[in-house]
Amino acid sequence: MHQRKLGNTELTCSAIGFGTWEMSTTMYGDIDIEEASQAVNKAIDRGITLFDTAEIYGPFHSEELLAKALGQRRQEITLVTKVGFNYDDSGKITGVNSKPDNLIKRTEGCLKRLQTDVIDLMLVHWWDNITPVEEIVDAFETLKKNGKIRYYGVSNFNVEMIKRCQKQGNIAANQVGYNLFDRRMEKEVLPYCQENNIGFMAYGTLAYGLLTGAFTPETTFPRNDWRRNKLAFGLPLFQPEHFLKELQVGRRLAELANKSGKSLVQLAIAWVLGYPAVSVALVGMRNEQEMKENIDAVEWELSSGERLEIDRIFQEEGVPTYIDEPQVIRAM
Repeated sequence: MHQRKLGNTELTCSAIGFGTWEMSTTMYGDIDIEEASQAVNKAIDRGITLFDTAEIYGPFHSEELLAKALGQRRQEITLVTKVGFNYDDSGKITGVNSKPDNLIKRTEGCLKRLQTDVIDLMLVHWWDNITPVEEIVDAFETLKKNGKIRYYGVSNFNVEMIKRCQKQGNIAANQVGYNLFDRRMEKEVLPYCQENNIGFMAYGTLAYGLLTGAFTPETTFPRNDWRRNKLAFGLPLFQPEHFLKELQVGRRLAELANKSGKSLVQLAIAWVLGYPAVSVALVGMRNEQEMKENIDAVEWELSSGERLEIDRIFQEEGVPTYIDEPQVIRAM
């Protein structure tokens, strides 16, 4: 797989990144842990070099499972994780915390769970709406100076916040949700990242399952699945009246993809990668079959006609893409 430079760093990344939120085992329903672990190694064999996790995924399960799956292959990949929450003694999440001392403390936990001496790219997961963002950068500069991390960045930050951070240090990447159903980043964030050589890591590439073809009007989500609350990062994607229309869009997009011998999943990935500012599209891969399907999307470059047809489908079905909505900075 073609390797890209991640923003203004010396890090390289594959066009598709291995997202491990689904490996949390507590937030995305049930998965086969053994199959997911095998997919990690198969992905490396196929050229996927960026793996993204976070302490909150589980909490902690995803980092632990990823470390175990990587084993001796840790040095073959670019490892990304995220910090910025509080936990009680039982490990339950108790809130967002972007204070410098917490970021430094939580990084030590990430290093231990990931069984590594250094994190290639550390991100602050969400802003706590209290801590000056300049202090976040100061904490990361300390971690970098001490050899705990190689580069640092942000997640779910808007342009104003990134600009403030840049006055204090070097922001390598911004990781934000971006997919066919959520185009809010096209208004300001994506253009800014492109103009300033900041890596853009797109999460939610498959719209949290809406672009997999796996859902039906009868689909319900179990208790250990965050989609049960009907909202997706401020958008009502899983509320019944929206969900049914989105499924119809998915069916029509699948028909369009089939004309090129591709799948709905591959169309969704190709669409995200078609925006020049996107460094990497993060996709969950629960097994080898999903991994292969995702990788096969990389070589598909959507034509201008296909992209226009995609937009026409959304318009005809009356499904918004929220392109003119402001980015809301708040944790789930």
